[in-house]
Amino acid sequence: MKPIQVGLLGAGTVGSGTFKVLLRNQEEIKRRAGRGIEITMVADLDQARAREVAGEGVRVVADARDVIANPDIDIVIELIGGYGIARQLVLEAIAAGKHVVTANKALLAVHGTEIFAAAHARGVMVAFEAAVAGGIPIIKALREGLTANSIQWLAGIINGTTNFILSEMRDKGLDFATVLKEAQRLGYAEADPTFDIEGVDAGHKVTLMSAIAFGIPVQFDKAHIEGITKLAAQDIKYAEQLGYRIKLLGITKRTAQGIELRVHPSLVPSKRLLANVEGAMNAVVVHGDAVGTTLYYGKGAGSEPTASAVIADLVDITRLHTADAAHRVPHLAFHPDAMSDLKVLPMTEVVTSYYLRLRVADQAGVLAKVTGLLATAGISIDAVLQREADEVGGEGSTQTDLIILTHDAREGTVNDVLAELQALPTVLEPIVRIRKEELS
Repeated sequence: MKPIQVGLLGAGTVGSGTFKVLLRNQEEIKRRAGRGIEITMVADLDQARAREVAGEGVRVVADARDVIANPDIDIVIELIGGYGIARQLVLEAIAAGKHVVTANKALLAVHGTEIFAAAHARGVMVAFEAAVAGGIPIIKALREGLTANSIQWLAGIINGTTNFILSEMRDKGLDFATVLKEAQRLGYAEADPTFDIEGVDAGHKVTLMSAIAFGIPVQFDKAHIEGITKLAAQDIKYAEQLGYRIKLLGITKRTAQGIELRVHPSLVPSKRLLANVEGAMNAVVVHGDAVGTTLYYGKGAGSEPTASAVIADLVDITRLHTADAAHRVPHLAFHPDAMSDLKVLPMTEVVTSYYLRLRVADQAGVLAKVTGLLATAGISIDAVLQREADEVGGEGSTQTDLIILTHDAREGTVNDVLAELQALPTVLEPIVRIRKEELS
């Protein structure tokens, strides 16, 4: 059978990895796909780089639309990134009857509803395993492997840059700014790391997983997103003393009130597998009603790990290329006419537990006043840790740190009581609030 022909838009890190893995494993891939898969055309503004990546026999052009217009191309791989031209090119490829493979989590998180609807109407596939957690096949697991389950929740370390930074802060006791510079020097963080450290990248990824897990539209604009820029070394140390580690988690849960969709630093019990994912690695925990808790772990980025996911999508499309569109796996696991209108909860309605750190005056009655306000608000306390004043501020210090772990409480209620606590004259600095996730 004639090999399926693929056009590649963008010949950067992932594009070069895709060429390498396809070449190295071509016979095995052919045996699995049932026919050969060949990248026969590449578009990149840097044509010299593209020719070096593609090698002999591959046509290299500067204009991506030349690839889309080629009638011999069956599948278009989009590796340009971003929201702008990538969106237009993907929609044009779909309109031209091409299947699309993309690693662009930002594009799908923001414009996924439009793109999937266009693909459904045209009868083509949009595959995006590489968009979430690199080489970990989490999209496949959610769309197919766990299809018998009512998924209750999932939580993931889905940004390697932030996980590396937090691991270094914990291991070496360094502050955020120092570790960020080191991460940039080592190539783990971009020159502009905003999307990573502010939680946006993780927000894109958990938005896609939430849509697949619960059969809801892609709704990135409703996600609550916080990054790690405000985390202090002492909070990581205190968390460790209390039996927790701080991780930036993407979390989505099904509740009686609606769907939770959030990204923020979280205290995770040290005994949990997720708490022990270190460095730039990724991991996702999924809890289904039938299977229980499952863990998916691996490299979340990099040339060949991401290429692994791109090629897995190419194989899936090749297998189903001639299949009736109605019998393919739906883009978001649920058939388009069976999508749910469950609401995504605002953060104020989310119920979870909390770590609170208050820098307070070291004087009698402060703890009683703080715990009294929490009790009046209906927030029960799980544990209290009060540091010696000398340990916090040096010899002769007149202030100390008060660390409180709460039981479950509604976020809106916690916001109100924190405003009251912050107004106390004995609370000397902005209160630190980090959510706590038991993941049990």
